[in-house]
Amino acid sequence: MTRWGEHFESLLNRSPPIEPPEILPARNDLDINCEPPTLEEIEKAVSLLNSNKAAGPDYIPPEALKADSKVSSTILHGLFEKIWTEEKYPNDWKEVDWLMKESTSGSTNGIQWTLWTQLDDLDFADDIALVSHNHSQMQDKTSTVNQLSGSIGLRIHPGKSKMLKIKTEDTQAKAVGGKPLKVVEKFMYLGSVIDHSGGTAGEGRSRVAKARAAFKTLDKIWRDRTISTKTKIRLFNSNVKSALLYGCETWSLNQSSLKKVQTFVNRDLRRILRIFWPERIRNEELWNRARQRPIREEITQRRWRWLGRTLRKPRKSITRQSLQWNAQGKRSRGRPRTKWRRNLEEEMKASGNSWRDITRMAQDRREWGTVVRGLYPLQGPKSHSQGKESWQGAPHAVEGWPVQGSSSRPWLPGPGSLPVPADASLAPALAHC
Repeated sequence: MTRWGEHFESLLNRSPPIEPPEILPARNDLDINCEPPTLEEIEKAVSLLNSNKAAGPDYIPPEALKADSKVSSTILHGLFEKIWTEEKYPNDWKEVDWLMKESTSGSTNGIQWTLWTQLDDLDFADDIALVSHNHSQMQDKTSTVNQLSGSIGLRIHPGKSKMLKIKTEDTQAKAVGGKPLKVVEKFMYLGSVIDHSGGTAGEGRSRVAKARAAFKTLDKIWRDRTISTKTKIRLFNSNVKSALLYGCETWSLNQSSLKKVQTFVNRDLRRILRIFWPERIRNEELWNRARQRPIREEITQRRWRWLGRTLRKPRKSITRQSLQWNAQGKRSRGRPRTKWRRNLEEEMKASGNSWRDITRMAQDRREWGTVVRGLYPLQGPKSHSQGKESWQGAPHAVEGWPVQGSSSRPWLPGPGSLPVPADASLAPALAHC
């Protein structure tokens, strides 16, 4: 919101022009409907409701509303028309926020988040995740939420609620209203897979499966010889790669998961470019033809972009506090697993920067943009000849920066300095974030 405020402040607070332009009145009025929702629109919305969803405070499941959509729409039409006219919505619609605040206030049933605060739950719309340090705390918190929700007409659906345990030997399931909750090893939350190991291996497999399905739906386009390769690559980046790299900013990078993601991309690119056996080319040549970059580079740049946005948030932001949060308890014996923060600290150490330096540079959006673009240089410069966009030359090396495909560590500016070579091509990153 602060960024939007700065944008509109610079956009709207301008001095008036010396000679105001003559703006003629519009010949035709725009056909914009500002009337309340019609009965037909409500009936269509009711028919599109998803089945097998939990009922709200009125205990009316979606199947009951869709059983006779005309009657349901007639009843809802009066309510929506009143909300539209008075521009006020019922207080009951805000009861979920009150419920979570009331059930967690004055208790210590969460996980230690900072030295003085605890994290009790994560809420997004109607998706609620309760977190606790041990089993007794979780049972107590679940019972409290269930009791308070019943007082305002809400209820927890035991069949649609799941329980995930991390590093615990207790196999006893917790109950809601006398009905036990199903204990799972992984579940989907806000589009990402959360598993009991705490890593991102399951999320990587899920992303590859979803990207494979997206690629298969466009099979006719990949086979069509009348569509240019450039258009196919753009469709691959927007439809397939966006599904593949969704949420990759928080992935912990290891060789196994990276290899699976990179193998999927390489196989799809070879199919788009019609490179089949026995023709054999190196992966670097494949990336050059398709104007792609190694997955490691794209994920690294996306992670650092997300890091900059997070470090610009207020200090009380849960997202910012999570960057340096340490879990309670002791880890098991053996080699530590590759973690997101460990990857980041290795990159900061290679560049000679500390958390303080990174935090300082992230406050300046322009300075941080230079840092992110300097992680890996893009490929050869663009040229615009005869009104068409084309690419010339092989990947060029900028002094002090690694060449694409090399094993050199990413370049980062030292503390207090941001050297940018004059001949560097700092085009916007290809990755969508």
